[in-house]
Amino acid sequence: MDAKLTTGVLQQFPILASLSPAEQQQLMDMAERRIAGKHTFIYYADEPSTYLCFLIRGTIKIGIYSPDGREIIKSIQHPYTLFGELGLSGEQIRSEFACAMNQEVDYLAVKIEDFKKLMLQNPRLAQSVMIFLGERLRKAERQWESLILKDVRTRIVEFLKDCAGERGRQVGFETLVKHGLTQQDIANLVGASRQTVTAILNELRKSNLIHFNRNTILIRDMDKLN
Repeated sequence: MDAKLTTGVLQQFPILASLSPAEQQQLMDMAERRIAGKHTFIYYADEPSTYLCFLIRGTIKIGIYSPDGREIIKSIQHPYTLFGELGLSGEQIRSEFACAMNQEVDYLAVKIEDFKKLMLQNPRLAQSVMIFLGERLRKAERQWESLILKDVRTRIVEFLKDCAGERGRQVGFETLVKHGLTQQDIANLVGASRQTVTAILNELRKSNLIHFNRNTILIRDMDKLN
């Protein structure tokens, strides 16, 4: 592994902010750098949960399949985040899959047991991981509550606002979001059909609330989007 590149990469991960230079080197020695092509599975559900991953480049989706074979996307992960981490909380067999989206992804794979040792020697890292797991759980709870309690249009609008809040770039009074998602991906995220998502996005565009193309969504005015 290229030590110089990896040291710089590790410093980009908020969850690793407490690592000393020696601990960064220790993590580098633990990690295996991997590349996955677009639309390639990084791991499948029902595989042993033996390693976690630090995403360096690209976008991945985390999801499950319903009993009738439909894909349900639980989250979209962007660079400098952790995924596949449920083994830290006792998961033995993976309950979800991770798959590269529309571009090649670059990530570091670290064995769960090795990372646990690092957590034991650095309590601040352990605390960061606990906070991360708690936020992941709360986000999942909000998503399921939304599926149960809110209509499809509201879920799509909230999805757009969440994207803007997390990855949007302000352009005057407008907000530009680069997402790289297909309308089927959005449907799988919000629990709707692709046709319904298309109809609602077109309605929002006709109302001049948004403009979108294949890779971006421009929100005209966040306050008016509802």
